[in-house]
Amino acid sequence: MAGRYEDRLLRVLDYIHDNPAGDLSLDALADVAAMSRFHWHRVFCAMTGETCAQAVRRLRLHRAAGWLIHSDWTLDTVAERAGYASKQSFYRAFGEAFGMSPGAFRNRGEFRSPLLKPQKGTYPVFPIEIMTQPARRLAGLPHRGDYMDVAEKFEKCAMLFATRALWPHGSQMIGVYYDDPDAVAEPDLRSFAGISVDDGAAVDAPLEELRLPGGRYAVMHYKGPYPGLKAAYAHLYGTWLPDAGEELGDHPPVEIYLNAPVDTAPEDLLTEVCVPLRSR
Repeated sequence: MAGRYEDRLLRVLDYIHDNPAGDLSLDALADVAAMSRFHWHRVFCAMTGETCAQAVRRLRLHRAAGWLIHSDWTLDTVAERAGYASKQSFYRAFGEAFGMSPGAFRNRGEFRSPLLKPQKGTYPVFPIEIMTQPARRLAGLPHRGDYMDVAEKFEKCAMLFATRALWPHGSQMIGVYYDDPDAVAEPDLRSFAGISVDDGAAVDAPLEELRLPGGRYAVMHYKGPYPGLKAAYAHLYGTWLPDAGEELGDHPPVEIYLNAPVDTAPEDLLTEVCVPLRSR
C-alpha cells in the first residue's frame, strides 16, 4: 500500500526536476500529487525527511550543476533556468550547497550532487484506529500565528461561554489546524480554537461558527505534552498512512482535547488527533 504514496512523491520529484523554473508552490505540487492541500506537505515531509522547499532547492541546484558542466550557457542563463530570480540569490544558494561558487564548480569540471541531504528521523508511536466521527458544530475564535499560542484563544472562548451561559450547550475543546508549520511561516499559520456546541446554542460575535464534517477519520490517541505532537503527526503521516493504504479527505486535521493543562500534568495530557479519510 505504501507504493501508492511513493508513486505520488516520485511524480512530484520528477515534476520539480523537469520544471525547475515553473510554479513549484505547495498548492501546485499538491495538484501534481493529487492530494489535499491540507495534508500534502505533512505527508511529503514525514515520508522523505525534507520539506518541499528543501527538495525544490536541492533539485534546482542539481539541475544547475549539470548545466554548468554539460552546457556552455552563461551563469545568468543557468540561474534563470534553475528558477532563481537573480544571479546573486543563485550564487548564494549554490555556494551553500556545494561549498564553492558556480564558476569554480564549472572550472573544476567534476559533477557531483549538492551537499544537502534529506534527514528522516524516527518518530514516537501512538495507537491509531479508523473511527467514524459525528459532524460537529463549533463555536470559537480564529487564530493566526504560532500554534503554541492558540491557548489564549481557547481561554477567551471559555470566558465567553461562561459570561453567555453557553456551557450547558458545549462539550469538547477542539482545535483545527489548517497549515503545516514546516511549510508555512509562523506568523501566517492558521488555526481555529473551538468548543463543540449543540444546535440550540447562539453563536454571536466575536465567536464564530465552524462546521466539521462527519465520516471516517484516522484517530491517533496521543498522550503527553503538546509540543510532542509534531513528532506524533510525522508518524501518522509518514508511516501509518502509507502502510494503511488510506486516502486522505479534503479537510484539515483536528485535535480533540480530553483534558486540560490547568489541572493535568503535561505527561498525562490526552489528545485525539483526527485526520479525515475518504469514504469507502
